[in-house]
Amino acid sequence: MINLDIPGKGKLILKNIVLDFNGTIALDGLILPGVEARLNGLSTTLDIYILTADTFGSVHTACSSINGKVAIISGTPGATEKLRFIENLGASESVAVGNGTNDRLMLASAALGIAVIGHEGASVKAFNVADVVVANINSGLDLLLNPKRLVATLRD
Repeated sequence: MINLDIPGKGKLILKNIVLDFNGTIALDGLILPGVEARLNGLSTTLDIYILTADTFGSVHTACSSINGKVAIISGTPGATEKLRFIENLGASESVAVGNGTNDRLMLASAALGIAVIGHEGASVKAFNVADVVVANINSGLDLLLNPKRLVATLRD
């Protein structure tokens, strides 16, 4: 669990992190360098969930060394299925991380939404509803590994 008290925003008690796979923690179905170590570091404080339509058919192999759970989304639209997933976990206790239009609803609903620009770029719709926008996934995960950075960014 990560406890934050952010001036002007209030207290956040974070228990889960829900991450989009392709475009966020992976590129072309392969985990980006540095992500596995960071997620495994976070797994001592947060429950990790990776959501994907598994376009490349590689998520189970790519994530086999990550201390988290993979969930394949199959519904259309994907945005609604991702939103339902985070609501079932408890959106008020969750961090959502993504880059696509289909991530926008979970980013908006989560206690903390992090939009990642990364190699694929980021949807403007995701960008506009996130609490924080980062240049790459490792910077976003580092915010959670060093939570005072979040306080500094989000304080009013």
